[in-house]
Amino acid sequence: MQNPTQRPPLDEEKDTISGDGNEGTKSLPPPGPGTFPEGGARAWSVVAGAMCISFCTFGYMNAYGVYQNYYSTHQLTDKSSSTIAWIGSVQTCLLLGGGIIGGPLFDRYGAIVIWPTAITFVFSVMMTSLCKEYYQFMLAQGILGGLTCGIMFSPAMAAVSHYFHAKRGAALGITVTGSSLGGVIFPIALSRMFSYKSLGFEWTVRIIGFLMLALLLLAMATIRSRLPPRKDKILLPSAFRKAAFSVFIAAQFLMLWGVFTPFFYLTEYAIARGMSEDLASYILSILNAASVFGRLLPGVLADKIGRFNTLCFFGFCTGILLLCWIAIESNASIIVFAALYGFFSGAIVSLMSPCIAHLAPSPRDIGTYLGMGMAVISLAGLTGTPITGALIDRYTSYTPAAIFSGVSCLVGASLVFLTKVTLIRNPFRRI
Repeated sequence: MQNPTQRPPLDEEKDTISGDGNEGTKSLPPPGPGTFPEGGARAWSVVAGAMCISFCTFGYMNAYGVYQNYYSTHQLTDKSSSTIAWIGSVQTCLLLGGGIIGGPLFDRYGAIVIWPTAITFVFSVMMTSLCKEYYQFMLAQGILGGLTCGIMFSPAMAAVSHYFHAKRGAALGITVTGSSLGGVIFPIALSRMFSYKSLGFEWTVRIIGFLMLALLLLAMATIRSRLPPRKDKILLPSAFRKAAFSVFIAAQFLMLWGVFTPFFYLTEYAIARGMSEDLASYILSILNAASVFGRLLPGVLADKIGRFNTLCFFGFCTGILLLCWIAIESNASIIVFAALYGFFSGAIVSLMSPCIAHLAPSPRDIGTYLGMGMAVISLAGLTGTPITGALIDRYTSYTPAAIFSGVSCLVGASLVFLTKVTLIRNPFRRI
């Protein structure tokens, strides 16, 4: 078995698209210093550590709907839904945008960049437990929490990509199931603990912080880069001159513009349609439980039928579901919608990293490409849910928000297909 710590020479580590643009059909190089480990104890321990980071970052963010509902009835009763949603949107924006710091630093210095940010993130959670005013929540949870999440997330995804090529979709799919598991556990834990007066808001959030500390210590112990550091420019702005990369970033921007709307507002929508608050508190967990399979299966499919093909299909399905949201009224239909939406929307997050990694010219550039791409995409995370929140407040209806989100996902999925056509002229080939 190849030693995963062995450093490959630069000309053997290229992860480029073959001459006809069909990377999916290119065979891996013969065993030697230029090959990817594709498994082994070290590789899977990196996946486990990255999964812990996914759990604590995207998984925690996926539970913001619980905070949204709690803030609107407790500390921030004088604020509108759109105003409260800005806390979660800033957190999402900086989670994605922080990659422009974390990604290049990982390529330059390795996984050590995760250590200080992990500790600072736990500090931000503990500070959130002390917050009383809107600006305090924005600073602790929105800005500091989001930024530290972002600096951790890109290096974790890039580290996994150092160890896998043929199985990269599946490996990253397993990694991002951490976010779905977090989206299952955090909403239930927060909802149940918020209801206990003996705990209250303060100790509920602190308990969550201690859980994250344990998982992030595991991540710090296991995540390691495999390739030697890149010593040239910190950022690679020339990437945006490549049509495929720019079109794909636009596609991901549009899909993320709409995809988070149910994560923020589906619980409120269910209560507004007559669902009990106790049952509605499980909606996000149902959505994220289904998303576990929606992140695993697309990753496996991506390695079989192509990453862009899979993302395009699941993106279209997500957009269609969002447009169907406006016709859902009963408790049963809301629960079914949550499960279906969790399954199909999961691919939009899980396949972002392998698709961007596919577009990077070398594995040692993956962190930087991820960071730069996610920095642009972060603007979608910043503005998407406040826009839909403003539409809900303006029209006192969820229909405009659902239409905006659905159309955004459909147009984004179309641009994923255009990215594929930019890479290879034959739209039926696997990529």
